[in-house]
Amino acid sequence: MAQDLIRYDILAQDALRGVIRKVLGEVQKTGLPGEHHFFITFLTSASGVRLSTRLREKYPELMTIVVQHQYWDLIVTDTHFEVGLSFSDVPERLLVPFAAIRGFYDPAVNFELEFDVRETEAANQTSEEAPLTLAPPASARAKPLEKAPKAAAKQGATPEAADADADKGSAEVVSLDSFRKKT
Repeated sequence: MAQDLIRYDILAQDALRGVIRKVLGEVQKTGLPGEHHFFITFLTSASGVRLSTRLREKYPELMTIVVQHQYWDLIVTDTHFEVGLSFSDVPERLLVPFAAIRGFYDPAVNFELEFDVRETEAANQTSEEAPLTLAPPASARAKPLEKAPKAAAKQGATPEAADADADKGSAEVVSLDSFRKKT
């Protein structure tokens, strides 16, 4: 088999990340349309990710955030997005490079993308100057991320942040209702 010198796998992954960039850019300008909302899973240890020490200790490898009802100051650039979210009633600011995203899911229309970035991170840790590149896709089409966020979305839960544990294949979904004052 001939060697792929063009690296179609990287080009395809970059194009799919462009979909996320475009969607978040539109949300930045006009807000979330209809029932759309997003579960975004990313590697917390990836190059360029910025989050508080508290969150980094709680989510040392992988984290899933939900952009739905309570987010603020969404800023989207060509290389990353920034967003304000609340974690246990503590406001936090996150910066996530698109290259660090492992998964994107919009339960309103059952649209999802998954990226394999673990191999890339290992290579990136050995060479600080090497840019974060994308590993080849596991399959030609997008596949499911985690079952727990989908089940929570179908049950009407409105989580603000969820911890996705890649090794266990499970996720912890936190409902905003538990933080609201009862009047």
